[in-house]
Amino acid sequence: MTSRFRVFPVPGPGAEDVVVATGGPDEGAVFTGTEDGAILRVSHDGQKVDRVAHTGGRPLGIELDLDGRLVVCDAHRGLLRVDPASGAVEAVTDSVGGTRMVFCNNAAVASDGTVWFSDSSTRYGVERWKDDFVQNTRTGRLLRLSTDGTVEVVLDGLAFANGVALSAAEDFVCVAESGARTVVRRWLTGNRAGMRDLLCSGLPGYPDNIARGSDGLIWVTIASPVDPLVERLQAGPLALRRLVTRIPQRLQPKPQQTVRVQAYDDAGTLVHDLDVDPAEHGTAYHMVTGVREHEGRVWMGSLHEPAIAVLDR
Repeated sequence: MTSRFRVFPVPGPGAEDVVVATGGPDEGAVFTGTEDGAILRVSHDGQKVDRVAHTGGRPLGIELDLDGRLVVCDAHRGLLRVDPASGAVEAVTDSVGGTRMVFCNNAAVASDGTVWFSDSSTRYGVERWKDDFVQNTRTGRLLRLSTDGTVEVVLDGLAFANGVALSAAEDFVCVAESGARTVVRRWLTGNRAGMRDLLCSGLPGYPDNIARGSDGLIWVTIASPVDPLVERLQAGPLALRRLVTRIPQRLQPKPQQTVRVQAYDDAGTLVHDLDVDPAEHGTAYHMVTGVREHEGRVWMGSLHEPAIAVLDR
């Protein structure tokens, strides 16, 4: 059977991540956040789009908590909770150890309510993500918000910490390193508790958000294929890396136009590799940064596009 790829416009650019409601009055609806701070609800058929809230910042990663509220990683305001019914926005935390976060990015919510989330860089915010990426600052972090409100750093030194996901058994948490093209795994239970290794490495491009799907797999976005120039720059002298990020935007390396997501099981085995040519479907949609598999449909978001997309397999 041929896969069907469709794009659903939303009123605003940068629908960076997606999450599918799995219960309550919004069951089946898809939530996303856009560059202008809006939190949007898109019907399962893409025909209706409602603005349910406004964060006052730049929402990126979006999850559901145990109460059906949205956990939003806002690049400007930190970790938020949003009630899609009332539109109320609650500030949860914007700092770690008394220092404000610079680039809150993506999260995963455990069955006990613990929130695992990433801070991509301690130097550059979302508007200058390319600076951090090319300079390879390795200042990204994986953080944990405990149910008592305590925030702590679990992993640091990450090459642009990005998407976060938990295993099906919640015996490990993993975080994408966009700059290193890996997904790092941190074990939480068992005889490997506290240890760090890799769920997967040598990815065919730069991973962005990741999420565990309804199929139990960990889905990984490939926002752009490997760029040989970027690879050389990251390995070059720091002075050169800094110089490149100061040249005009039009001359800097750009993400290639692609739509690609992969899915891995908890052992790190590649199960699905979905590589879509947007042109074959009559669209220029590209740079997939958010993914959510739900009942056989693969929903996608993009840092730049004023739309979300879905692949019916």
